[in-house]
Amino acid sequence: MKKIPFYILIVAFMISCGSTQNSTISKNTSVQVAIDLVDVIDDKVNVRIQPGTITTDDVTFYIPETVPGTYTDSDFGKYIENLEVFSKTGSKLKVEKTSDNTWLIKGALKLGYIQYKVNDTYDIETEHDIFSPSGTNFKKKEQFLLNLHGLIGYIKNQEEYTYNIDINRPEEIGATTSLSKQGNTAYTKATFDTPIKIDSYQAKRYFEVIDNPIMYNAPNKEVFDIEGITIEVSVYSPNDVVKASDLRANIENMMQAQKKYLGTMNTTDRYSILLYLSTVGPEDAQGFGALEHHKSTVVVLPEMLPKEAMDGAIIDVVAHEFFHIVTPLNLHSTEIHKFKYNNPEMSQHLWMYEGITEYFAQHFQVKQGLVTNTEFYNTIVSKITNSKSYNDSLSFTKMSENILEEPYASNYGNVYEKGALIGMCLDILMRQKSGGQRGLLSLMQELTDRYGPNRPFEDHAIIPQITAMTYPAIGDFFEKHVIGTIPINYSAFFDKVGLEYNTIRVPTQYFLDMETRIPYIDASQADKTIFIRPGIELHSFFKKLGLQGGDVIKAVNGTEYDVSNIYNLISQSASWKEGEAISFTIKREDEEMTLTGKVTVPLINKAAITELQYFKEGPELRLRQSWLKGS
Repeated sequence: MKKIPFYILIVAFMISCGSTQNSTISKNTSVQVAIDLVDVIDDKVNVRIQPGTITTDDVTFYIPETVPGTYTDSDFGKYIENLEVFSKTGSKLKVEKTSDNTWLIKGALKLGYIQYKVNDTYDIETEHDIFSPSGTNFKKKEQFLLNLHGLIGYIKNQEEYTYNIDINRPEEIGATTSLSKQGNTAYTKATFDTPIKIDSYQAKRYFEVIDNPIMYNAPNKEVFDIEGITIEVSVYSPNDVVKASDLRANIENMMQAQKKYLGTMNTTDRYSILLYLSTVGPEDAQGFGALEHHKSTVVVLPEMLPKEAMDGAIIDVVAHEFFHIVTPLNLHSTEIHKFKYNNPEMSQHLWMYEGITEYFAQHFQVKQGLVTNTEFYNTIVSKITNSKSYNDSLSFTKMSENILEEPYASNYGNVYEKGALIGMCLDILMRQKSGGQRGLLSLMQELTDRYGPNRPFEDHAIIPQITAMTYPAIGDFFEKHVIGTIPINYSAFFDKVGLEYNTIRVPTQYFLDMETRIPYIDASQADKTIFIRPGIELHSFFKKLGLQGGDVIKAVNGTEYDVSNIYNLISQSASWKEGEAISFTIKREDEEMTLTGKVTVPLINKAAITELQYFKEGPELRLRQSWLKGS
């Protein structure tokens, strides 16, 4: 490992530093960052940072503990190794690690640069709880996923400085990012051992650094335009089985519908989708989903997903993330705008940031004709069902404000369930009270016009302001069901639009309910086992066979299964025929046993929403039409 790998930048740094004794030199408010993706050893990347002008003799260097959109402590400083600090003349300065994410630098008036190594998170996913789309992956000469909050730190009080970032990278891989690019320069073998390029980027402040992930891989990209928004879709498929061109039509159709749904609400001119496909192996990403940013999203999915399932998952996660361009990315509180990465103060309004975003991600599909009314109703039903697995009497504002601690942290998933239902109720109320002239989307447009990306609202003031902008019934709903602890009576809202909420018996799949996306099995990465999920209502086939929650599946019909071939089990179940003999070898507590029986169609009790046929006309039908189609 070279002690200082960026020898070209060293000369520039030394020239720019000059003499530290000249008090007439103006304050430097830019930070220079160098990241080396060429000299990578043991999956560790070298980073070097030259801060702006230091005015105190002791300063603290931070790597983020928490980043926006994750709502959890990640402690990215744990992946920083061999951090060293040097003066402008090259001598070492004293540095003390004071926590997982902070380093105290002594004699900082002489500070020239900080350098350290960064270990990626994907190789050791079983050892931490970092959500994969917010993590990092370093695979030499092949693939680098750079969530920059995991690589680039900041000096306290320099978060508003400009960041100039230079990245050494192998010639054979290229970048996809929405970060502003300043250019790149090629170097030949005469200069380096291998041909490389240096990509140069600029961020106006530290928030822009962490808000713009970069993915490097061999070219596998599609670029297209949707009404003035340039969309880039880049795919890393380790076994080269998924091409960006395979996914383009589905994504393009979806995003065209999203743009039409948003209408004149234009908040970005470019958007990047970085899709990382995991082998699901022991040294690869295990957490699937996405993380939003102003102009991009990182999506992590299993590479082995069938095409139909891949398309469905992309619609599910990318649609949600794209709608984050409305909130919180362009409508947010001071807590989000001036995010404290190492001592976060959380906003009260996850009902807006995640709940309304998730509602839009589902509602646009029925409004734009991508799904039928019934399919949309089924999604709403699944969210009601899922929400009941959380504490339905928690204040949503209190939960949001305290989401990093219990008992609120374990209820976070409800922001995508009850949070979306809150959005639905507000939309129906808005349309009812306005005679169909206003809805939730138009309200968000009004709020975005009033605030926008650079003018945050005060956390405590936004609900009273929404009430003043709308109707007393909206304020009453907030007081009872968002600030208050009263569960929502969804049937009362369905009555307004001529719908009935009841229970029916329907077939499902053996290992996954496709409508609710609730799996009946789960996996343990620690011991590589797969097991029946405890605490959920099992379908009729599992009940009749005698399976119970917590049972570890050892074999089915004599074929052994574990984490490594779990998808084989799921795909094999599609060929099971009703009436065939079947056996499950399981481990229940400390006893191994074999359960035998016949294959039957798995049935579940399912809540359902149906359109009441006697509402052929009248206010209920008109309100339903306004709600579903905006007419």
